[in-house]
Amino acid sequence: MSESFGPDFITVTDEDGNEMELEYLDTLEYKGQTYLAFFPAVEEGADEDSDDYGLIILKSLEENGEEILSTLDSDEELNEVYDRFMEELFQDDEEDGE
Repeated sequence: MSESFGPDFITVTDEDGNEMELEYLDTLEYKGQTYLAFFPAVEEGADEDSDDYGLIILKSLEENGEEILSTLDSDEELNEVYDRFMEELFQDDEEDGE
């Protein structure tokens, strides 16, 4: 997913059939698993400061030969991966500022 032509968006469907458009942010390999970070696509007139517009982390799994995105298994896994994403994002910001 290259940012050379602007942000990348995907549409995901949850277990209840609700669709959500997400803006791709970054990918992280951690403990042998691939995680992807997204922000919800902001609808015009929406409150971007609401809890509905926070970072969304999904993991990439292979099921029946197809790649699927899944929620994380536990709050502990989510917290670990979130911290790793934040470390990488802040590290990138520090490198850009030098």
